[in-house]
Amino acid sequence: MREPASRILGTGHYLPPIVRTNADLERMVDTSDSWIVERTGIRERRIAPETIATSDMAAAAAKSALEQAEIPASALDLILVATVTPDMPMPATAVFVQQKIGAGNCPAMDLSAACAGFVFGLSIADSFIRSGAMRHVLVVGVELLSRVVDWSDRTTCVLFGDGAGAAVLGPAGGATARGRSRGILSTRMSTDGTLAGSLAIPGGGSARPMSQALLESKQHKIQMKGQDVFKVAVKNLQSSSQAALDDLGMTGADLDWICPHQANIRIIDLAVSKLGVPRDKMLTNIERVGNTSSASIPILLDESVRSGKVHPGDTVLMCALGAGISWGSAVVTI
Repeated sequence: MREPASRILGTGHYLPPIVRTNADLERMVDTSDSWIVERTGIRERRIAPETIATSDMAAAAAKSALEQAEIPASALDLILVATVTPDMPMPATAVFVQQKIGAGNCPAMDLSAACAGFVFGLSIADSFIRSGAMRHVLVVGVELLSRVVDWSDRTTCVLFGDGAGAAVLGPAGGATARGRSRGILSTRMSTDGTLAGSLAIPGGGSARPMSQALLESKQHKIQMKGQDVFKVAVKNLQSSSQAALDDLGMTGADLDWICPHQANIRIIDLAVSKLGVPRDKMLTNIERVGNTSSASIPILLDESVRSGKVHPGDTVLMCALGAGISWGSAVVTI
């Protein structure tokens, strides 16, 4: 097992104030609380007010993570923002985050891997620190999905919510009281572009530029082939997670917790069961926040750390799958 080069020094998250319940959605589309809960496990989700931009949520989560890490923003060597809902096409949302947290002139850039974005960001940050090129890296997962959801489409509007989560990475420290090396132990990333059309916002880019016809057909909103995504989600989450464990000579029994992307409770349950991990080791908040895409894992991780559920020295498996289709996993000792 290789020694970790980086570890998570601090985490933070932000959830906007507006709560949209299943009862609210019953008044908007042809759906019901029981239908939504049975198929997704979601009872409510958070929605950002019109005055809040993606970078505002990202900056709030970042400040919280920096405070916990006891690292000033000026010490950051790199800012990575994982999002599919940027403030604008150009420049990167990370540029605005840099300004809002008072960081120096470090490189700041976005990455787009949808729900897998935070795991991709962790892997990239770990690689930079391992190479010696960077010392402190901020990774943010943030989505303002309520702006790209078609609220008349009951197959998608029941799923998504807004929010941001962040982690500050720095050089790995020594072993914990339990004899474990704290840090990013293993990461895996994959993409299958043949499934790109299964979950997408097809309009608004260079392939289908914005037009009145595009707006009327709602191609600037999320479109999903749910069955296609479900079929590959369980298989790929399980295989990626198992590969990350195999890299370390570990099994599910060696884990303290699984912190999965909060996509759908049925997907999560099936993926965890295939790893042979008891359900009581699974962290979840999907009931309260819904699917926040790239923000999902860091929000859940920060909530679990701050509540005292996850302790220093605990080994956590993070796994996610989203548009692309992209998926990834990371084994981390907190």
